[in-house]
Amino acid sequence: MTTARFKLTDVFTPEEVRGFAAKSDLAGWWAVASTWGIVALAFAALAWWPNPATFLLALIVLGGRQLALSILMHEAAHYSLFKTRRLNDIVGRWLCAAPVWSDVERYRKHHVQHHSHTGDALDPDLSLVLPFPTTRASLRRKFTRDLTGQTGIKRVYGLILMDIGVITYTVSGGAKYRPRDGRRWTDYAREGARNMYGMVLTNLALFGVLAATGHAWLYLAWIAAYLTTYSLFIRVRSIAEHACTEMSDHPLRNTRTTRAGVLARLTVAPINVNYHLEHHLMPSVAYHKLPKMHRLMVERGAITRAPGYLDVLRTATAKAA
Repeated sequence: MTTARFKLTDVFTPEEVRGFAAKSDLAGWWAVASTWGIVALAFAALAWWPNPATFLLALIVLGGRQLALSILMHEAAHYSLFKTRRLNDIVGRWLCAAPVWSDVERYRKHHVQHHSHTGDALDPDLSLVLPFPTTRASLRRKFTRDLTGQTGIKRVYGLILMDIGVITYTVSGGAKYRPRDGRRWTDYAREGARNMYGMVLTNLALFGVLAATGHAWLYLAWIAAYLTTYSLFIRVRSIAEHACTEMSDHPLRNTRTTRAGVLARLTVAPINVNYHLEHHLMPSVAYHKLPKMHRLMVERGAITRAPGYLDVLRTATAKAA
């Protein structure tokens, strides 16, 4: 990506840039521990007061924390969650990616292409934003598919095909069938076992912990959230980051930062993922330093006040019916 029209040193001093690039193991562990802590509290509340209202609340909280785990995997993929590559790889894999059926290593290879080609024809995530702007009716249909589990079931089907090697890996769209090249069903089974065992082990561990407390049924809430609210929150997050931005290589125009309140941070914007423009300008910056980076850019006139999520959704549904 060409950034000739903008340099970090246009806004920040070299000392500030170095400060942003510094990592913190304490901040990394806090993000992981607090995410799982909220998951535990959601399960505890549902176990203590099992009724439709708490189940619905648990779906919202668990879906948001599942997205948080995905964001933490994203941080680990950038080697910004912890100071060392080893911690990023190990913790990112076992405590962040695997529980939500993701893969740090494969994601890292995919995601670097998104940063290298943001807003151009080679962007592997382009399919997430090309449908926008759309109509309100179209977005309502998408949200309905998310909340009724249709999107989640489709995602699970795609994950299975990717993991056994039938289609190419992607976290967006555009997966292609891989040539068979003489592979037999045993080859597909071995590749599936290699790619899925982390997801299976971590989910078995989660189920085992819940079963040990006498509430194995709570795992159903984890699955239900994964198939419903998690899908919705992923979609809103994706729309906010790049939909209806400029299709160019200008880093201040092809990516968006979105203002997030308490509800947004609980659902669609965990781990400061809403500061997406700043992240694209300097992908090595850890999540906890993005708000300061954003504040300084606003104060120094590099960017204007960010829109809220409702503002972005209005922009994304500006197409006439």
